[in-house]
Amino acid sequence: MPSTTPKKILAANVRRIRNSTGLSQEALADRAGMHRTYISSVERAERNVSLETLFAIAVALGVDPTELIAAPDDGEV
Repeated sequence: MPSTTPKKILAANVRRIRNSTGLSQEALADRAGMHRTYISSVERAERNVSLETLFAIAVALGVDPTELIAAPDDGEV
């Protein structure tokens, strides 16, 4: 897991879950009380998000926060 960083894991999980629910970045941002560009930067692994932000995104996606930080089983991020 040398090239995988926590930010990349979070980014991949947010993008995957958001896409599977059919939400746009803008819709997710509205639900989470954030700006679309912030969600975009999270999905590009450019942000170190706070715990509060992690939980807000999880609630907006309807998932447990641990799903956002869990490394994928297949090792791909």
